[in-house]
Amino acid sequence: MASVSLLAGCAATLSTRVTSYQQWPAGVQGQTYEFVPSTARANNLEYDSFADMLRAAIGPTGLVEATSGKRARFDVSFTYENPLVQSWTQQYVDPPFYNGFGPYNRGWAGGMYFGPSVAYVPVQYYKNTLSVSIKDRDRHGAEVYRSSAVNMSGSDNLPAIMPYLARAVFEGFPGNNGQVRVIRYEINPR
Repeated sequence: MASVSLLAGCAATLSTRVTSYQQWPAGVQGQTYEFVPSTARANNLEYDSFADMLRAAIGPTGLVEATSGKRARFDVSFTYENPLVQSWTQQYVDPPFYNGFGPYNRGWAGGMYFGPSVAYVPVQYYKNTLSVSIKDRDRHGAEVYRSSAVNMSGSDNLPAIMPYLARAVFEGFPGNNGQVRVIRYEINPR
């Protein structure tokens, strides 16, 4: 599971799993794009803030945001979410386990070694997801790029994680079609 791991005195690492698909046209350096929000996201301050983060991440691709009132070649849309999900993980159980006759401690007993028991315990985490789609108006609105970045976190802090998700979806742009990769970023502790 990708996560933010905090180490005392060290930089933390944020990991994202990125999946990208592309049929990126050649020779589009300097072409323009515009954000196309869904009806539910129009005039939404959170969406606008995340769009600003995407603008910064799109810059290195060579695309330029269209000025107001000008026709853009590419439509950029994005969705995001961070639901609380539950999974199961193995955990060593200590103190002793009970086998029906009595508790056994770890260690040697009567010529047999009893190690710690393993139990499955529920774990909850936030699944932070950003999905970006770019459509080419010159190709009748055909999708030419789709990328999703996913990060698992123990805290509900999507605004702090979003800049890294935005960078991740454009890391190595446009990349190989169908490529899945893990991208890690160092985060300085505050």
